[in-house]
Amino acid sequence: MLANSPPGSCHFLDLSGLGAADVTFWSAWTGDALLGCGALKQLDAGHGEIKSMRTAPEHLRKGVAARLLERMMETARARGYRRLSLETGSGEAFDAAHRLYRLFGFTECPPFADYRPDPFSRFMSRTL
Repeated sequence: MLANSPPGSCHFLDLSGLGAADVTFWSAWTGDALLGCGALKQLDAGHGEIKSMRTAPEHLRKGVAARLLERMMETARARGYRRLSLETGSGEAFDAAHRLYRLFGFTECPPFADYRPDPFSRFMSRTL
């Protein structure tokens, strides 16, 4: 993230953030090879946030992120969330992520939760 956005515009969770009680973390593996990871953070009883979606470079364009996103959406529905939102980068490096999220029904929205407008951020959301 830091390679494509200034430090003040990166909102990823560090290791302690991924271990918080309101965060569920998934990783996808084949044998000993990490394919990707993602997290779901509860914002309130009806709203979740997709966090820390990453695919290992050697596994890009193989459906890893789509499978993780499907799992997170499935979990969000099971928890009774009515809305799922995310913040991601706004530059060209994030174009593939934007396409993936649009494919899954996410549309652009204003900043949510504690986020503020930022030219390096894109906010997206969808109802479940």
